[in-house]
Amino acid sequence: MRHPHFISICIAVFVTAGAWGLYWLPQRMLHEAGLTGGWGTVAQYLISFAILIPFAVWRLHRGESIGLQHWACGLMLGSGAIFYANSFLVTEVIRALVFFYMTPIWATLVEVVFLKRIPRWPRAVSVTMALVGVWITVGLDVGIPIPVNLGDWFGLAGGMLFAAGAARTEIEQPEGVFPLLFIVIFFCLVAAILQYPLLSEALGNIPTTEVVFSNLPFLLGISLLLVLPSTAIIFWSPSRIGTGVFGILILSELVVGVISAALLTDETFGWREATGASLILLAGIYEVASNSSTQTTSTS
Repeated sequence: MRHPHFISICIAVFVTAGAWGLYWLPQRMLHEAGLTGGWGTVAQYLISFAILIPFAVWRLHRGESIGLQHWACGLMLGSGAIFYANSFLVTEVIRALVFFYMTPIWATLVEVVFLKRIPRWPRAVSVTMALVGVWITVGLDVGIPIPVNLGDWFGLAGGMLFAAGAARTEIEQPEGVFPLLFIVIFFCLVAAILQYPLLSEALGNIPTTEVVFSNLPFLLGISLLLVLPSTAIIFWSPSRIGTGVFGILILSELVVGVISAALLTDETFGWREATGASLILLAGIYEVASNSSTQTTSTS
């Protein structure tokens, strides 16, 4: 049964994922201020978790859930997010994007294997358009997408875990936003800590206290205005719109990232970027429209 606000949620996911396409801007600013991308990410999730702690304590006092029963969702989604974020530290940006944005394939396979949902032919069309768009935009420079280094495997693992975690939330149907948000942020931190031995060289030295405190207001702003609200929307949505739809809509991050880089830096925006971005946008629109019409037909 389709969620009554299906279209609105799809639009929210598309816009929110697109906002992550601008994430490179604050990351670049943090790097220029002395906080490397890897440590900046750790700091943002640490601050986000600290913000959520008082609310978690309050909920426990009231006998309400803080998401511990959704640990599997948190483990897969949180670790997937960190695998993706850290993939940029140990491979080329283009390669990280290509391997992560194979997510529509994994999302569809997960639906078939675990949700026992046989996709209709419109899904094949939308997934094909999306993947061709990704390939034209960033994949032509990579060649056949075969992982050859740690960052490639991180990007691939991130996409797989995202798809699996999305399916798990669809199965569990978490009640409310906070429990899922809290457990995902928690596992983001756990994954970041566990990955440190593999990334110590890429992360570099731990930033000094002076650097951290000088960047603290900016980090707090990023956590409050981007990390927490976007995490809440992105990871809550699969339980309402479905894993397959989710896997295609999050490609808006790539579209916004490519366009913003071209507008704000000396990156090129030629026929490849325009064609690929257009195909990804069309795939998202077609997937939502076809899903909506199918649901309407089945309920009439």
